[in-house]
Amino acid sequence: MDIGSTTQNTGLNSQHTAGSNQGATAISSDFETFIKMLTVQMENQDPLNPVDGSDFAVQLATFSNVEQQVLTNNLLTSLSEQIGAQSVSQLSGWVGMEARAQMPVEFSGAPVTLSLQPDQAADTAELVVKNKYGTEVARQSVTLQSGEFDWAGVDDQGNPLPYGTYEISVESFTADELTATQPVEVHAIIVEARNDYGAPALLMSSGQTVSASQILGLSDPSL
Repeated sequence: MDIGSTTQNTGLNSQHTAGSNQGATAISSDFETFIKMLTVQMENQDPLNPVDGSDFAVQLATFSNVEQQVLTNNLLTSLSEQIGAQSVSQLSGWVGMEARAQMPVEFSGAPVTLSLQPDQAADTAELVVKNKYGTEVARQSVTLQSGEFDWAGVDDQGNPLPYGTYEISVESFTADELTATQPVEVHAIIVEARNDYGAPALLMSSGQTVSASQILGLSDPSL
């Protein structure tokens, strides 16, 4: 009977148990099982060929290492949850603010406010709209001046585009040659700060969820 292998597998199973309390309980139960199995092994060993004492020491050390690893993982999980909760609490002050971020546009029929940054050294610039499949569905000329732009969500013929997700960028041209492509910045109200799988995230009024690091600017929409 390979006690070291058995106890190691048991300890690894405990590692996947949810919650530090459950993990500690599983470890305690596993240790009792380990001692019983070790006792049975000693009682039933061949008296003419007894197990060397060093083997028992190795098995005990193996179990101890697995036990320590499980406890460490539980501690790290707990710390991660606490840090995530603190970050969400800090970001809650952003709720209700208008944010700018480079993200896809969720079009639902209403005009969407964008921030454009064409290449100032270019001759012309165009707003390029692609659907979620990467297919270009609209293109229009825009000024070279950086600033806000209200995108109406229409195709080249002025027909409304279907509701959905679009990737929008600005292409800058010099002598009819493409010199730069810059993603637009989308304006939206932050409606919720939450914890997504241990990481703080912000839900926008347009439906997107972004991380705090993606936010490029904040402003008070009432001003």
